[in-house]
Amino acid sequence: MPGLDLTSSSVALTRAICDIHSVSGDETPLADAIEAAVSAYPHLEVTRDGDTIVARTTLGRARRVVIAGHIDTVPINRNLPVEDREIDGEAFLWGRGTVDMKAGVAVQLKLAAELSAPPVDITWMWYDHEEVDSSLNGLGRLARNRPDLFEGDFAILGEPSNGEVEGGCNGTLRAVVRTTGVRAHSARSWIGENAIHKAAPILARLAEYRAREIEVEGLVYREGLNAVSISGGVAGNVIPDACAVEVNYRFAPSRDAEAAARVVRDVFTGFEVEIVDIAEGARPGLDAELATQFVDAVGATPKPKYGWTDVARFSALGIPAVNYGPGDPHLAHHDEERVPVAQIVAVEDGLRAWLSGS
Repeated sequence: MPGLDLTSSSVALTRAICDIHSVSGDETPLADAIEAAVSAYPHLEVTRDGDTIVARTTLGRARRVVIAGHIDTVPINRNLPVEDREIDGEAFLWGRGTVDMKAGVAVQLKLAAELSAPPVDITWMWYDHEEVDSSLNGLGRLARNRPDLFEGDFAILGEPSNGEVEGGCNGTLRAVVRTTGVRAHSARSWIGENAIHKAAPILARLAEYRAREIEVEGLVYREGLNAVSISGGVAGNVIPDACAVEVNYRFAPSRDAEAAARVVRDVFTGFEVEIVDIAEGARPGLDAELATQFVDAVGATPKPKYGWTDVARFSALGIPAVNYGPGDPHLAHHDEERVPVAQIVAVEDGLRAWLSGS
């Protein structure tokens, strides 16, 4: 496999790393390429944990910034290798990973190589297993194995944000709401109790639920409560005795895990509710000095991040963190995933300007 040329443009780097397949669980080839590329730069101290690569400057600066991005993607669906496309006169890179989030990773790699004497120390992190169960997340694993590498005063996650600054993130909770019944032959259905039919009030409550909008430190986060799957049934001629509705609750970062779980249990009063996964959100943290300087340098108007991202991991460690990367988050995981070339360049220029003048 040819190596990564970190002196090439961030657009060319995006194309190169997207074409290295790295679906979650298969990140090793890309991790190898990143490790080899950054190890060539003497101003970077390189550490590897599994398929997570960390490269740090150790200049003794008074402040340290952590900049991170994940290297895995969701499965490919006939959208690699990357193609150059033009839409209404605008140039795009089209293909899996261009938005989520290899364009951001490419910008980070280029600047990691270029910025040998920044006014702040920088820790660059490229991590694995972001797109799967949180227990496998490379950033979480690194925090457990090497918490010292998370030392920092401010963090930036390169998640797609349309080149804008998105502060904090919503929390996310998954719950299973269950009903039970009695099996019977469907020809004599009155003998049984249909558990799927009993799920109707669950769906009605979800349909009637109105998402809240909650202001947190000047940003308005929109919550959501939705069914994401439903399961039940035994056979084509059997009245089902069990049904399960999986619900996803996206909650504002003003709520902690306990408060979020209480909201869900209250909505489904009278039903069996099992909380199966929960991750708290992150408050914006935009009042931190470095955050203010960053927002001013890139000329952005901060917005809320509605989805959960790994900024929450930094927030839990007391490090203010924002999302800032090229790509429309609506196109993340989409089969038409594509990123504007101009946006890649703009994010690179914004980060360079800030990191050169902080």
